[in-house]
Amino acid sequence: MKVFFLLLFLSISVPGDLIPSELVIQGQQPNMAVDTKGIIRMVYGNGEKIYCMTSSDKGLSFSASVMVAELPEMHLGNTRGPQIASSKNFSMVSAISKDGTIHSYKLNHSGGGWKKSGDINDRKGSAVEGLMALTAGHDDNFYAAWLDIREGRSNNIYFSSLNAHTAKWKPNTLVYKSPDKHVCECCKPNIVLYNNKVVISFRNWIMGSRDIYYAVSANKGKSFSEPAKSGTGTWRLNACPMDGGGLAVDGKGKVSAAWRRNGDVYYWAENQTERKVASGRDVSMAQKGNSVYIAWQENKKVSVLNLNTNKSISIGPGVSPKVYILDNGRAICLWEDEKVIRYKII
Repeated sequence: MKVFFLLLFLSISVPGDLIPSELVIQGQQPNMAVDTKGIIRMVYGNGEKIYCMTSSDKGLSFSASVMVAELPEMHLGNTRGPQIASSKNFSMVSAISKDGTIHSYKLNHSGGGWKKSGDINDRKGSAVEGLMALTAGHDDNFYAAWLDIREGRSNNIYFSSLNAHTAKWKPNTLVYKSPDKHVCECCKPNIVLYNNKVVISFRNWIMGSRDIYYAVSANKGKSFSEPAKSGTGTWRLNACPMDGGGLAVDGKGKVSAAWRRNGDVYYWAENQTERKVASGRDVSMAQKGNSVYIAWQENKKVSVLNLNTNKSISIGPGVSPKVYILDNGRAICLWEDEKVIRYKII
């Protein structure tokens, strides 16, 4: 097996707020996680294979690709693809095959390679839409949320968790079933963790409106609140926007979100008024402390906004951007451009 990749270290002049390094590799739907030691692991799909690359220098360079698994008929594209989360001692990758199975793969940071872990959904064929999210705490507990059709063959929000020292994911629980039978059927949910607080966001479907809602658990997923709406506006739409937006929790436990409504990008935080920040779609966001970054694409051009400075920059052509904040305070954005993965540090 051969893996073809190209690392480009640019010597040309670049804007002062960009570090002059860029990765170009064949693949789709990159996602990233940072462990407690600051090690970055970037996962992506290429055909029916899942790969992972590692950086120990805050994204200035990455290792060669390592194959996590080969998954026949893997969902890939349009926010469908492998997810990754890292805890203190483990990293977990999840991916969904088209038969509706959510597969998981575990890496022990102390040594050894990626190994198959248990399936996340405990109902065969229930995750056929291929849309899910994954997060982890420092205590080696992992949490997953996804679109699931076991309730009347309609997509609704399900949840499970796993302690990485065990082999089996916990029994699945229903977080939310829309009174209009299903949530938006092709928008990816999000999940984040803050201390014992697990927050799941998703695009709902109520009386023809497709707005972003979020549900909160104060006990690591044992129970969830009735979902609340993010922001105040609404989007009546008889189609799927294929855009689940982004979700974060700040250092005080306050929930924030960024998402697309019609052709615009909005940001909202609890006890604040929503505000339009750009025009575009494919929205992602990250928050660490008071630092907030939002990424999106418009006309297949990726941009990133530093919400604190209100300064946005265009960083290249592509779709499906994902933005993260590193331990050194810089942001890193990953995206896909014609089945090529790129990234920039901001």
